[in-house]
Amino acid sequence: MTDSAASAPTPAPTRADRPVYVIGGGPGGLAVAYALRSRGIRAVVLERSARVGDSWRRHYDRLRLHTTRRLSALPGLPMPRRFGRWPARDDVVRYLEKYAEHHRLEIVTGVEVSRVERSPDGAGWLLHATGGRELTGSAVVVATGHNHTPHVPDWPGRDTYTGEFLHASAYRDAEPFAGRDVLVVGVGNTGAELAVDLVEGGASRVRLSVRTVPHILRRSTAGWAAQYSGVVCRRLPAGLVDRLAPLLAGLSTPDLSRQGLPRPDSRLSVRAAAGAVPVVDAGLIDAVRRGAVEVVAAVEGFEDGKVVLADGERIAPDAVVAATGYTRDLHGLVGHLGVLDAHGKPLAQGARCPRDTPGLYFTGFTTPLSGTLRELALDAQRIARAISRSDARPSRLPV
Repeated sequence: MTDSAASAPTPAPTRADRPVYVIGGGPGGLAVAYALRSRGIRAVVLERSARVGDSWRRHYDRLRLHTTRRLSALPGLPMPRRFGRWPARDDVVRYLEKYAEHHRLEIVTGVEVSRVERSPDGAGWLLHATGGRELTGSAVVVATGHNHTPHVPDWPGRDTYTGEFLHASAYRDAEPFAGRDVLVVGVGNTGAELAVDLVEGGASRVRLSVRTVPHILRRSTAGWAAQYSGVVCRRLPAGLVDRLAPLLAGLSTPDLSRQGLPRPDSRLSVRAAAGAVPVVDAGLIDAVRRGAVEVVAAVEGFEDGKVVLADGERIAPDAVVAATGYTRDLHGLVGHLGVLDAHGKPLAQGARCPRDTPGLYFTGFTTPLSGTLRELALDAQRIARAISRSDARPSRLPV
């Protein structure tokens, strides 16, 4: 080696030397990683926990998908037939583990990304992560999930309430609540299922606090899964969907007005656009109809050890379970880039990048009528196609 060669400066890394970083090792992140790998593009998944699919492991025990096995598989690997039509939580976890292993995905666990910004050379993205890591990628896909951080409303008196209170994220099964009076707050899919689980688990009384009456659908009617209707609705004009929704509900679900759950007066398309998907019945209809689950008014606050409801009633349950949803919690990660709306939701998702941030993608921050896992699978292919066609020229896998 000559002296001139030895002293030659090391070339600056180019976009072609940099992988695509995928933030989040849930189904969305894994699907994107596979879709990129199948196109010969190196993708590195960064997962803050010690295992893939960690958020699924923390869900309550009785959870089953409301979407069918066939329409819930990620690209490149079908779900096993033994999972049945509606896979259970543990089946989904096993599937995600197998998915990562089967496709030999490059996953780094125990690494949490705190901030994403433009790389100093303008040729990619710089990720600040735990342990002082600074990682530079040609592109970034944010797949940290819709259910990221538990949300509890700022109810008056909540801080001084001395009764048992927990968010639904901490609920596992009904055993600790057997023989007790429990109030479940929120009638999304989680709240509806927890109320049924508590009844079946032996709670002495179960009340369900409802602020906005939801659209309720049977999971399956005469073999026709509700998800199939959701897929069809994705292709129909919103006005037509809103006209069809009451007709379909009338055919599959009874009128529960006397029990406190009247037919909703809100339009399905508007509710869906706001992220409020219908409640897919997993026993709630029957539980409400026979009085095992009592519907009460919305929670307005806490006072003198009691829960104050919107109709003025004050109740004193033994425990309160807040099924009040989650926040995306993206502000610290990308809020400074101007890519979020007023509600913290990405301005663009899937194959489209937010304005002025080419190479920055988001997936999994909606709750579509057609099923989240199905849309994550489709999004993954679209994102991989967009990245492969972009000017970023990300690092290619060795042949």
